Amino acid sequence: MTEPRWIVPLPRGAEPPYSVFVNGVPQAEGKDYTLEAGALVFRRHLEKEGKLGAARWTAIFLGLFGTYRKNDSVDVQYRLNGKPTLATYLDIIPPGAGETAERS
Repeated sequence: MTEPRWIVPLPRGAEPPYSVFVNGVPQAEGKDYTLEAGALVFRRHLEKEGKLGAARWTAIFLGLFGTYRKNDSVDVQYRLNGKPTLATYLDIIPPGAGETAERS
């Protein structure tokens, strides 16, 4: 059995050096993630909040409760055609959702 992996595809054309942040906290290559085939691979649990249904939106609107689900943000600073660029709130592909994904 293999270790679970959360995959974050890098933007198309992204060139190193990469500065990676999860929820605003800097991440270190080799310690927090690895680079594999144009994607960041994390061994720790990452999650994005799913879409909210009508009932939850109504309850939030009425002030009955908020939305406090886990919602990780992966941001990457990289170079594109030699210029510094920042991509925020990148997609997170959870284990079992397919190891390959179309890059955006």
